[in-house]
Amino acid sequence: MSSINLTLKIWRQQNSDALGRLETYTLDNVNTDMSFLEMLDVLNEKLTKESKDPVAFDHDCREGICGMCGAIVDGVAHGPEKEVTLCQLHMRHFKDGDSIVIEPFRSRAYPIKKDLLIDRSALDRIIQAGGYVSVNTGGTIDGNAIPISSQKAELAMDAAACIGCGACVASCPNGAAMLFTSAKISQLALLPQGQVERKQRALAMVEQMDKEGFGNCTNAKECEAVCPKGISIRNIARLNREYLLAALTEG
Repeated sequence: MSSINLTLKIWRQQNSDALGRLETYTLDNVNTDMSFLEMLDVLNEKLTKESKDPVAFDHDCREGICGMCGAIVDGVAHGPEKEVTLCQLHMRHFKDGDSIVIEPFRSRAYPIKKDLLIDRSALDRIIQAGGYVSVNTGGTIDGNAIPISSQKAELAMDAAACIGCGACVASCPNGAAMLFTSAKISQLALLPQGQVERKQRALAMVEQMDKEGFGNCTNAKECEAVCPKGISIRNIARLNREYLLAALTEG
């Protein structure tokens, strides 16, 4: 077992109305087998023992599934490793003596609740606007009852891998939620079950996305680069086609 000593520069902010600042902490003998969140747990235990306010951060499953965790680590959403969430990032990827800057995901649509904890409910409202299908909610239908080509099934599954962590927005220079929204729209537009609301879905979800104050895509590709699930920006092209078709044919 190896350990490292770290200097942590962490964003501290009491609430969305307060002024924030970076505070510096030292943490010695950090086990390199720890995850990044476990390292923050150790820091918070130290702060609690010193009668100081622990660092607030979001988390739940700690298995890269729920999309709750997330922070900017040295300028990169979820940290330096590709296609991993913050909870899957391990301290073995850092060196002894490193100074690590940790900040919350930043976006006009992500109010800071406290420290690294942000409000991502804007993404939930985009889903509520149209991320559903009109299907029989009775007994489970056999998976082979509706024929779907393997290509479309795989593309739909790739889009469905989005966990809604919001890293795409935080990394985009425009603060766009296009990758998130396009993944949710693509997932349903590709499948037979999603055809009933297909046009209305595209219009409603894009309208809600704009209402929330997100920016627009300019193909900078930062979103794809930091996505922990490797969601492709090809979904954004599909979103644009879905929206254009709906705008020209609906109403």
